[in-house]
Amino acid sequence: MAIRNIREMGDPILEKTCKEVKEMTPRIRELIEDMLDTMYEANGVGLAAPQVGILKRIVVIDVTGEDPYVLINPKILETSGEQCGPEGCLSVPGKSGIVTRPNYVKATALDVNMRPFEIEGEELLARAICHELDHLDGHLYVEKVEGELQDVVPPAAQEEEEA
Repeated sequence: MAIRNIREMGDPILEKTCKEVKEMTPRIRELIEDMLDTMYEANGVGLAAPQVGILKRIVVIDVTGEDPYVLINPKILETSGEQCGPEGCLSVPGKSGIVTRPNYVKATALDVNMRPFEIEGEELLARAICHELDHLDGHLYVEKVEGELQDVVPPAAQEEEEA
């Protein structure tokens, strides 16, 4: 498939509300494959369709590197607990900030065959679900950051500094 350009903060498309997917089409399947390829290429754990310029309610998430989730028209059903920690975003490169999110999330979505399913997650998966679903409604994590955004030093640059 193809690696798509990731839209960055300041791009007006990231502030728009996405439309529901009504049916699975070859173009939607291609979009999902491209989103997965793009997420992995960028070393992300999640990606929402508006981040690649498409206003559809689709997100991909993979917090383990083994089995990605594809969520079409996702909705959060239930949350509980609280976690506070650093969060970043492929649309806000080189930055991170402290964000409080639920520690447990239960959501419903459609899979690539347009069949409904539920997903439950704790910790990083819960954070990723909340983060990616925010994108579908035009919100970036920077709106929730407690304190200032911090610069993130890429691992390669960090190794050079330590040498």
